[in-house]
Amino acid sequence: MTSFDTIVLHFCRLGPAGLSPKAPGTAGSFLATLLAPFLFLPLSLPWRLTLLLILFLVGGFAASRAEVLLQRQDPGCVVIDELVGQWIAMLGLGSFSSASTWRDVVLLLVVFLFFRFFDILKPWPVHASESWLPAGWGIMIDDVLAGVWALLCVSVVMVIANIVFPGSLTL
Repeated sequence: MTSFDTIVLHFCRLGPAGLSPKAPGTAGSFLATLLAPFLFLPLSLPWRLTLLLILFLVGGFAASRAEVLLQRQDPGCVVIDELVGQWIAMLGLGSFSSASTWRDVVLLLVVFLFFRFFDILKPWPVHASESWLPAGWGIMIDDVLAGVWALLCVSVVMVIANIVFPGSLTL
């Protein structure tokens, strides 16, 4: 294995998250949630979309290479797709600031839970999408769609929360 292959595997695994002995996908999603307030949420929407596109493209190539290196399809340790899906689910959120409260942290956890729900249960078309694209691209696309489902649900929750508790969320 070359140094480049080692870097590819570290990237796909999000460092140690993908090596979690239990539920590496959940560990990857949780790491994405922890990183989001610092690396993703401060960005404007165009930059968020650009970053997600880059991560999807690089993640697709890297996940494809990881399948070859690990000699199995959709290896559980590949969790870069969880980061992309989790951050898609966060597209409707604002940035953390000094005005952020515990409610904003709860909202991040709600986003996390919605994404995990859709990523694990894989409702239509999430499950079907795994076969739409070859290799690492199939790994990536199902989490993109799970992220879209979660984004839709979080958007509804935010609308309801802002109607019931006006001004309660700063994100």
